Amino acid sequence: MVRTASTMLPLGTQAPDFSLPECDGGTVSLSDLAGKKALLVIFMCNHCPYVKHVADQLKSLSDDYMARDVAVVAISSNDADKYPDDSPAAMSKEKADRGYAFAYLHDADQSVAQAYAAACTPDFYLFDADQKLVYRGQLDASRPGNEIPVTGEDLRAALDAVLAGDAPSSQQRASLGCNIKWKPGNEPDYFNAAGVS
Repeated sequence: MVRTASTMLPLGTQAPDFSLPECDGGTVSLSDLAGKKALLVIFMCNHCPYVKHVADQLKSLSDDYMARDVAVVAISSNDADKYPDDSPAAMSKEKADRGYAFAYLHDADQSVAQAYAAACTPDFYLFDADQKLVYRGQLDASRPGNEIPVTGEDLRAALDAVLAGDAPSSQQRASLGCNIKWKPGNEPDYFNAAGVS
């Protein structure tokens, strides 16, 4: 496990397009998620201890805000050949076991992770109704072993601001988690500057 910080993509960035297979079948594209009050894109995977640490909050937060007209989608970009726990079949089982209502997509060639400059799992990107980036960073300050409760307070505050027609605070802290498991030769330039420790 390599502890990695998110890259903090510039605010105002237009959501990069994607069209990816869903772990339970079919395909989901960015255009399918238009027309909502906000869009939350989560880069995550099954086996990462940082994701496991917040999984219950991911379930409750996504349920809360999907009911408030927020589109939520998760993407796994890990190399599933080297990490079979992150294969589409394992993703489908994880989705069912956790009760996730959002689509869980597989980015097999890792091009979508690169387009979003995603670096870690979990990595959160919140876009407004026009799909412009308004928040990127941590769910909250909790990390495995630091004894801080998992509340989702940072991301929830940003979501509440967007739904109220306001801009989230520009004081945003990077997410922290396991590095995305890049395929050989796919490591993006930003990965080496992503706060790896």
